Amino acid sequence: MEFFYYLLIGLCAGWLASQIMKGGSSGMITNLIVGVIGAILGGFVFGLLGLVAVGLIGNLVTATAGACLLIFLLRKFGGSK
Repeated sequence: MEFFYYLLIGLCAGWLASQIMKGGSSGMITNLIVGVIGAILGGFVFGLLGLVAVGLIGNLVTATAGACLLIFLLRKFGGSK
């Protein structure tokens, strides 16, 4: 059951990040991948800063922040124009 919880958080975070970063939705699978990788990245960065996410909203904020950071990094260093 936790697996589906993480997928749902990742999907929501990927969609939110694409809306925040003004990239438009890239599709469900892409949003899911960006959201899940963003959750890992966000957890790492929040850990470095000494921040801890608690509960559903905390996990969603962490994953969305990480997904936004991932989208920014991909745009900056991805090579696509």
